[in-house]
Amino acid sequence: AASQYLNSFTIALAFTRTPQYPRQEEGVCSSLCGVQVQDQAAPFLASGERDFFPRLQALIPIVRAISTSQCSREVADPVWKLGRLNHVAIAVPDLEKATAFYKNILGAQVSEPVPLPEHGVSVVFVNLGNTKMELLHPLGSDSPIAGFLQKNKAGGMHHVCIEVDNINEAVVDLKKKKVRSLSEEAKIGAHGKPVIFLHPKDCGGVLVELEQA
Repeated sequence: AASQYLNSFTIALAFTRTPQYPRQEEGVCSSLCGVQVQDQAAPFLASGERDFFPRLQALIPIVRAISTSQCSREVADPVWKLGRLNHVAIAVPDLEKATAFYKNILGAQVSEPVPLPEHGVSVVFVNLGNTKMELLHPLGSDSPIAGFLQKNKAGGMHHVCIEVDNINEAVVDLKKKKVRSLSEEAKIGAHGKPVIFLHPKDCGGVLVELEQA
């Protein structure tokens, strides 16, 4: 709609240009959306149409308002946003050995093992300053990590975790976008905050965990 108004004003301004007249009025210039049009309309103004430009200039704010309104309708603000990388999770067949490697060989700060029976894992947190790693080991007979280690005997990267500012809105939005999750709703994770896992087949082969910031 705004572009139609702009085209109309451009045509109107074009009709006021009269190059056949030798006389030019200085300082009579209209600017519309960054495009300047030099006017040579002194004879036209002298013919009794001096109110043309005041009317035209009065309509410019209306055009700008229509343009702004149109843009706001086309670009909606996102209801949730990604934050920082929270951690990278590594599945390990021997939790004690893996912990000793990061603590004694690499000199990292590591936590004591934290059992999370509701998730079927024991976790050791490795603090890296700007982010952290989680060493995951199976806990219980139906641990999801057990199946991963059966396919990857030496262990390996299990998932990445990214923070979001509104996990409930993220879950609803991603369902609309046909991104599958491993649970219907967010659950409390290892950090005491709601988390949800997205299906790796919908995330480029990577298991992605979203966590409330």
